[in-house]
Amino acid sequence: MTAKISNRASGALDPRRNAFRSDLAAKVLEGVVKAERYVAGNPAVVVRSSVPLRKLPDPSYGFETEALFGEQVTIFDDAGGWAWIQLARDGYVGYVPSDALRRGITQATHKIHTLGTFVYSAPDIKSPPLLHLAMNALLTASAADERFLELEGRAYVYARHATFVDRHARDFVEIAERFIGTPYLWGGRTHIGLDCSGLVQTSLIAAGFVAPRDTDMQQAELGQNVRIEGDLEGLARGDLVFWKGHVGIMIDSVLMVHANAHHMQVAIEPLLEAAQRIRKASGDIVAVKRLGRLTAV
Repeated sequence: MTAKISNRASGALDPRRNAFRSDLAAKVLEGVVKAERYVAGNPAVVVRSSVPLRKLPDPSYGFETEALFGEQVTIFDDAGGWAWIQLARDGYVGYVPSDALRRGITQATHKIHTLGTFVYSAPDIKSPPLLHLAMNALLTASAADERFLELEGRAYVYARHATFVDRHARDFVEIAERFIGTPYLWGGRTHIGLDCSGLVQTSLIAAGFVAPRDTDMQQAELGQNVRIEGDLEGLARGDLVFWKGHVGIMIDSVLMVHANAHHMQVAIEPLLEAAQRIRKASGDIVAVKRLGRLTAV
């Protein structure tokens, strides 16, 4: 039932969103943190469907989040088959396999707006699929017609599954509801599996919001505080409800959708019922945040 919580010391830089180690740090942190050397880093783009981002360069180590196809990153170190990177979209720092990246800057033109789709080897749905792409994956189209977007390397995506990068969903709650039944996966950001804060971030990004990755970041940075009444009345569609290490999205004044380890999937349930159960493990609701709108534009 938990999501990732900050363990940083008070006043210290958060290592989840600041690239620093004892031997190496991002150039922008020179004079802020102590390291043996500082580097500006090199741009790169993710070329796998999705790739786990880990705290340590070890495939047996659990992952914190996922980088999606087409996302821009900065590489600060690349050794032993592992790249130490920072994601451009949300600033998260960690390790991914070096071969999951292609160096250089890519200007995305489109993004996937369906739960998932495929990249084909020809503009034909019967052609062999090359990759599976998740919602919010980024694409650079070189040509397009009514049926397919053409990507570099003669790869093709069904056009109706993508939209221009500056077009956004009208209702992030509706996006979250599409994931009902998706398995719970710590660190996940796709319909293959996601966690509670991953569901919130994925839904908000689809609607054009800039959204941080983890629950504590979301509580601190998103929306305005809403007073929590004893009977939990007065909540509205789109309100984010936070516990210590968990977050859900209100569908209306009664029902909440959330990815959770009780159902081990994304589920809808009455807020009161969920709050009574979660209280036993994580305590009472600690905050309700209201964004004020359901899309960024």
